[in-house]
Amino acid sequence: MAAVVAVVGGGQLARMMQQAAIGLDVHLRVLVEAADGATGQVVPDAPVGRADDAGAVRGILPGARVLTFEHEHVPGELLRQLESEGVAVRPGSQALRHAQDKIVMRTALSELGVPCPRWAAVRTREELATFGDATGWPVVVKTARGGYDGKGVRVVAAADDAGDWLDALTGEDALLAEERVPFTRELAVLVARRPSGEMRAWPVVETVQRDGVCAEVLAPAPDLDPDLAAAAVDVATRIAEGLDVTGVLAVEMFEYPSDDDGGPRIALNELAMRPHNSGHWTIDGAVTSQFEQHLRAVLDLPLGPTDPRAPVSVMVNLLGSRLPDPSAALGEVLARCPGARVELYGKEVRPGRKLGHVTVYGEDLESVRAEARTAVALLRGEDEHAG
Repeated sequence: MAAVVAVVGGGQLARMMQQAAIGLDVHLRVLVEAADGATGQVVPDAPVGRADDAGAVRGILPGARVLTFEHEHVPGELLRQLESEGVAVRPGSQALRHAQDKIVMRTALSELGVPCPRWAAVRTREELATFGDATGWPVVVKTARGGYDGKGVRVVAAADDAGDWLDALTGEDALLAEERVPFTRELAVLVARRPSGEMRAWPVVETVQRDGVCAEVLAPAPDLDPDLAAAAVDVATRIAEGLDVTGVLAVEMFEYPSDDDGGPRIALNELAMRPHNSGHWTIDGAVTSQFEQHLRAVLDLPLGPTDPRAPVSVMVNLLGSRLPDPSAALGEVLARCPGARVELYGKEVRPGRKLGHVTVYGEDLESVRAEARTAVALLRGEDEHAG
């Protein structure tokens, strides 16, 4: 009898998890936001409900071996109650709170000795001004909870630039202030961990952001110093162990130059305790995809190898389209870009929205990247820019 895995969240991540579940004979039961959403279109057992509705979350649990997530926006109090009742919640509520609250995350990572930008929790203009004067302006200000894809993040040159956010704080709420790291590029490490403690990491990748949203992923990160790559993987595994994460953990980092002759360094940026955009390349470019690995991990099955299938993989996101339906361009994409592996999410087209991605793998970064970009340009209805 197929193992039942309950999943909260009906976006593209749960949709892609279904593909891995089919191969493993795992039955996904997914709490979706809309029956016609990305996951509701492809998962038969997909009741509609909100992640903060305790009754809806409980409704997907009967017969399930484990509860997991495709986003972090599930009330911690609810998860703690379910755990007290014997539900296997993976990642657990204590781990997940570090991905839900950036101040909690920074506090824990600093205690673990993970390299982070200098930071402070601030509640007033005076506190923000003191921090900025000490670290140098501008500084980065983030809402502690709820931000993603560039939302809830500002670069400010003075305390008044975040005045509206500060004025809206209530109770013990605070904003996270961070020094602005002079990074040369952004890196990401994905690691999977099962309850027994087994872990596997994929190669360190470079992520290219546009307007706060991941546009491209290069795997492995080109010309990355081997010692720095090893250090990045070590940081990710230390976090997974230190926070007791189960499932896939994505660790986003900055690479930045040293002040001395010690070579480049890394500083942690963000965490996600679930499959992540920086790991979509693994569907086609690695022996075990992040989605299959996540299911293996939360079910406490042996983890799969994370070796790349080719020297280079490039994933390019489809962010918006001029076409009412990007799938109308599939014929031309598949004819002109035979190496392109296309993944469309079944979403309604909106400006800048993540509608899908394309992965190409091969021997040469320049040619692989060009083919992936060409395929995405065609899906965007921008043939004149393809190439």
